[in-house]
Formats: sequence, structure tokens, C-alpha cells
Amino acid sequence: MDTEQRRITPDEFDLRGLTHSEVQQAHHRGDTNYVRRRSSRPIKTIIRANVFTLFNAILTAAVVVVLFVGSWKDAVFGIVMVTNALIGIVSEIRAKRTLDALSILEAPRSTVLRDGREEDIASSDIVRNDLVVLSQGDQVPADGDVVFSRSLKIDESMLTGESHAVRKRENDHALSGTTVVAGTGVMRATAIGSDSYAQQLTQQAKKYSKARSEIADGIDVVLKWISWVIIPVVALLVWSQLQTGEGTSWKGAVVLAVAGVVGMIPQGLVLLTSLNFALAAAGLARKKVLIQELNAVEVLARVDRLCLDKTGTLTSGEITAREILELSAMKNVDCDYAKSVLFALVADGENETALATKRALGKRQPAPLNTAVPFDSTRKWSAAETDHGTWFFGAPEIITQSATNADEVADRVHELAKTGARVICLAHSDTKSLDPDHPEIPSDTAAVLLVILEEEVRSDAAETMEYFLRQGVVVKVISGDNPTTVGAIAERVGVRRGGDVRIMDARELPDDPQQLAQIVENYDVFGRVTPEVKRAMVHALQSRGHTVAMTGDGVNDVLALKDSDLGIAMGSGARATKAVAKVVLIDGQFALLPRVVAEGRRIIANMERVSALFLTKTFYSFLLAIIVASIAWRYPFLPRHLTIIGSLTIGIPAFFLALAPNHRRYRPGFLSRTLFLALPAGLTLAVVALVAQRLYAQSPTTASTIATLTVVGGGIYLLSILSRPIVMWRAILLTVMATLAVLIVLVPALRHFFALVWPTPTQWLVVGALSALTWVILETVYRYHQYRFGNATRLVTSLDNDSATT
Repeated sequence: MDTEQRRITPDEFDLRGLTHSEVQQAHHRGDTNYVRRRSSRPIKTIIRANVFTLFNAILTAAVVVVLFVGSWKDAVFGIVMVTNALIGIVSEIRAKRTLDALSILEAPRSTVLRDGREEDIASSDIVRNDLVVLSQGDQVPADGDVVFSRSLKIDESMLTGESHAVRKRENDHALSGTTVVAGTGVMRATAIGSDSYAQQLTQQAKKYSKARSEIADGIDVVLKWISWVIIPVVALLVWSQLQTGEGTSWKGAVVLAVAGVVGMIPQGLVLLTSLNFALAAAGLARKKVLIQELNAVEVLARVDRLCLDKTGTLTSGEITAREILELSAMKNVDCDYAKSVLFALVADGENETALATKRALGKRQPAPLNTAVPFDSTRKWSAAETDHGTWFFGAPEIITQSATNADEVADRVHELAKTGARVICLAHSDTKSLDPDHPEIPSDTAAVLLVILEEEVRSDAAETMEYFLRQGVVVKVISGDNPTTVGAIAERVGVRRGGDVRIMDARELPDDPQQLAQIVENYDVFGRVTPEVKRAMVHALQSRGHTVAMTGDGVNDVLALKDSDLGIAMGSGARATKAVAKVVLIDGQFALLPRVVAEGRRIIANMERVSALFLTKTFYSFLLAIIVASIAWRYPFLPRHLTIIGSLTIGIPAFFLALAPNHRRYRPGFLSRTLFLALPAGLTLAVVALVAQRLYAQSPTTASTIATLTVVGGGIYLLSILSRPIVMWRAILLTVMATLAVLIVLVPALRHFFALVWPTPTQWLVVGALSALTWVILETVYRYHQYRFGNATRLVTSLDNDSATT
């Protein structure tokens, strides 16, 4: 063993490396391994993106105008703009720092041969064609070709997904970012700097991509619509307020025009969306789930395809040996000796397969080995020569291709794979001609033992699968293992409901994207999947209009995770994998995913509920502006009156409603359903506000008071509709909002601050009559809304019954 790990000396082989003159010329050309660390996204870009938005532009202009010509009391709505911008900036700076820290290459120094001598240099100073010395524990600093190998073995699992170390011989290719786990060697660097595999992967992973939010997209549609009409509406409002004949000054006209515009902007909805995402992320963090981008919380609600690996999700990763099965050829071999040879072959192994095999063999002395060939993932087997022949241990379909009992082995393996077992074979040959450098399996080989292994299925895997099936999420199991074995485990945990699990060997997948999409859509389990195919499968599902979530832990998963709509990394995974994922399961507990998905669905269902409130206000404000501008009536509200209406009927109650439990499944069409309710509700409230204002047009303050109380009454009734079923806490919420409305006109200080008057008894009757009329119309609108969309949009009824009392 000491010989295997002994460090190379330059005199052992005829390699001198580059001369210092050649190295200087390479540095002069810039042909080095140095890569400038680029920021994924500059902080000034993040600040600019969150400050200079259409939403902020509209509100900033409104605040400036009000402060210039009116009272600061009418400019308090600007707080919403500042708070929302800060939440977005902090969130994106956190994501930026995570991506900036992403680096697959972590080796700061390397050993090279130059002028026939070893030199310790910074890895960034390696030049093309440098000879790099590789020893156990080293990370390969560049791509290159092996020119000398002494039992060199490299772990490529984080890049390729292959769980076994790969034996490297002369002329084999080594990838940057991989790790030497055994032996020593020398590699000629052929791809350096940004041309190396690890750096190319890093640069692709660092590209900033933001999770798409249907709620944010819907709000943007409304804001773009408002931006088209805002300037002409302001101009019309100013002109109309000057034409009312009520002696309104130009400053007063401007303030009233601003009130009309501010009411059209769903500012509270923008803030509440960001705040709700942030609170959900904080809540999930307490459950050991890290949300790295706020919008990812909503994406959770829209996921309808979940791609996951078998190991670590369906199974715990721990392997146990069910039994060691003797085959018919054992009659020609001593059974106890064969098991001693098998023990020797796995004695130094530390992976789960080797440990499980050793446990099954029990305490015994390993047989002495004359020659040993370590496991190589390209061959899929290891070998050893003893005084009693040559022994091969590995994948049965490989080492028994020409075996005398190949048919017996194939039948046994096929039957065992159906049970979810993984089978490894020990074969024997009387031939003693094992060449460590070029090992081959002789034709007289016979399989003597089958080691039957099985992975421990997670106790909560079946329950987790049942949750996803109930929620309409289709699960695709993607693995590098035998398709039949993976399919059997998928069958046990219930990946598919009603019918057999459909299995596909990924090596048979077509290259044509359309054909691939059809197959990926139709099959449930895919075995022998490579990292490239994994990424192609994500694209194939997305091409069919699906929202795809994917779990992963290795660097080989990075690009597929990044390309998926929602990348989910395990906490034990590679740093690069966790950097690009939108969600990280810190403890690697797959059973937490249902909670994560449920949180996303709670948010989007509740945000649809409260969006109806905010957009109702947007539309009645727009209609009021258009109507009063068209016929030169006085605008019924000051900005502070809209603050009362917005706070009591939308802002405060929306906060509580948005955080309430809700198990409704996600359905597309959020904006269209919301508008179907908000448009007629907004028209109703606009009309009653104008009626109230015209009844008392001779007294602007009285008119504003009656209009404000009437719209508050109608708004609270709309709130009660969207709060059904009315359980205790919701009833209290509604009562508190109504009480606060009365207190504002009852308490002199508040009444004066908000420019209101105490109504006379007759005026209270008018408020009551107009409110009652509003309630009848809103109830009719809501019932038609339910009839029109059916069960798909029962925002607050049967879909909420189970959760309302939580």
C-alpha cells in the first residue's frame, strides 16, 4: 500500500516538463489557468432594478407632487414603496453573494514539473502543456491527459454522477474539479482557465436567473396598463377639478388628481406579496429548508412534475445485504475459500456496497491475493489472482458475458431485480494470467456467488409519494442504476397510482427533442441516466408546458437544477449544487418537500384571495377618475380618505388572510379569475361612491365622509365574502375593521386628521341604505363568479374548510 501512495520523483520517467522560458512566453500570451472572478450581478444593478421600477416611478412622482403642493399627511403611501424596494434588494443581494461564492475549483496550489524539477505553484499559474503532478487528496486543477500513472484513481462522482472512482491510465482524460483518491500520476494540462470543464460549468451556473412569479407577472400587467393611462387621467382630473365651480385651487386640484392615481395602484398587493414570500422563507428555514430566492416560494405551488433520484429520496442511501446466493458452479470451488477471496476484494472498500458485503460475510480471514486490480467504473468490476485461480467481482451482466453459466445468472438477476434488489456477482476462472495494467476476463469464467443487496427504503417515502399524487404532482424517478431495480423500488413506494410503473432504460432514449418529450411524459422511471440526459429530460418536460422541480446533490446535477423551474439541493450536496438551487433541504430530508410544496400553495391560494380586494380598489379608483374627469365632478376622496378605505378593507385584513392556512391546489389563470370578480365589484363601489358624493355635493367634507363610509361598508362586505367560511378569528377580524371605521369618525382627533365630519342620523341612514344596496350587488356578483368558474375557483368555500379552523 505504501508503494501505491509513494510520491513520484521526476527521475522515475522521462518527462521534464516545460522550460521556464516556455512558461514565461505562455504568461506573456495570457495562456494561464487564471480566471478572473466575475460577480454574478453587481450590487448597483440590483439596487437599480429594485428602485427604478414602474411601480416606484409612479409612486415617487405622486409623493413629490403631494409634498410640493399639499400636506405630508396625504403622502404616507410612500412608505409602502420604500419597504417593498428594501425587501427586494436584501433578498437579491443574498442570492448574489451565494452565486459569487460558487466555485467548483477549490485547489489554491498545485505541483508541476518544469525543467525536470518539481515546483509548488499557485494553481492559477499553470500554463497550457504544463505537467501537473497528481497525488492522493489533490483536486485536479485543469483538464488534461494522463501521461504517467501509478494506480491513479480519480473520483469523478461530483461531475459525472458515477459513484466509483475511475482508474486512470496513460492517455486517459482527467477533468478539472475531480479528486485523486488513490495512487499518483502526471497529467499534461490541455484545457486551462475559462476553457476547462469546471470553469465552464461555473460560469454557466453563475448566470443569474430569477424564478418566474405568476403573481408578480399579473401585477406587472396591471401596472403596465396603469402606466398607459396615468398621464391622461391626471391631466383630465386636474382640468375637471378646476371646472367643478366649487372654487378648487390648482393645488387642491393636483392633490385630488394624485388621490385618483394613487388609488389605482395596488401598492399594498406588491408589498404584501414580497412580505408573504419573506415570512414563508423564514418559516421554512425553521424547518431546515433554506429558500434562496423569494419567488421560489410561489414556484413551489405551481410545480406539477417532480424529478428525483432514487438514492437519498426514495431510499436512505444505506445498503444492506439480503443474502449471498451460491450458484451451481460452486460445486467446483470451495465455498468458504470463495467467500474469503470476496472478503479480500472488498476489505479496503469504504463505500456502502463494500461495507454491506463485508457485513454479510461476517468475521473471516481474507484470502491472500497475489495480484489485485481495483474496481474501475468503466469496466464495472474488480479482480484478483490467488493460488487457486483468478476472481472477478462486479456487475453480473458484464463479468458473465462469456461465462459458462451465463443463462443461469441472467435469469436469477432478472428475477431479483424485479424485487428491487441490486445484484453483484463473484466469478472464478482457473486461468492465472491477470495483467494489472490490461486486465481481461477469460472465456472459462463461471459465476459462483451472487451478493444480493437492497437499499433501505425511507420509512416516509410512501407517505411522501401519496401526498404528491394527491396534489396532482407527477413524479419522475431518474437514476443511474439498473432500470428494473429502480422500477421495483418505485413500485414499492407508490410512485404511480392505478397501474404498473412504466420503466425506461435511458440509453435507449432518442435524440429527437419531440420524441424524447413524448417518452419522458409517458414513463415514470428512468435508469442508466447520464447528467446530459438528465438536463435534456428537464427541457423535454418544460417543452410540454410543465413546471418542473428537480432534486440533486452532485456537481453533475448543477446545470439540470439551474435549468429546472425549481432546483432543490440536498444539504449534504456539493457547494456548487447548493449555490444554484432555489431551495436547499439542509438536513437532506426528502419528507420535508410536502411541507415546502404546501407552503407555496398556501401562499398562492391566499394571494389570489387578497388580490381580488386590491384589484377591486384599483378598478373603482380608475372608474371614479374617468367618470369625474368626464363630467367635471369633484373627486370624492382625498388621499387620506383612500388610506382609510385601503387600510380597513384591504391592507390590514389582507395581511391576516394571506397568512391563514389554505390547502387549495394551484390552478393556472390567477389573473383572469381575479379580474372576473374585481371588475364588477370595483364598478359597484365606484357608482355608490359617486351617488353618495352627489347627494351632498354642496358640502365637500360631508360628501367625502358619506362616500368614505359607504365604500368602507361595501369593502368590508366584500372582505366577508372572501373570508368565508366565517370562523371565529375571521369574524373577529371583520368586527374590528368595522369598529375602527366608526371610531375614526367618532374620535374628534382622528376625525380632524382624516378631514371627516360626524354624520347626522339622516346621513347615517343614507350610508346604511347605500351599503345594503352594495351588499346585494356584491353577493350577486360573487355567486355568479362561483357559478362561472365552478370548483376551480371556490376561493373561500369547500377548498378551505379543512384549514380555516387551524
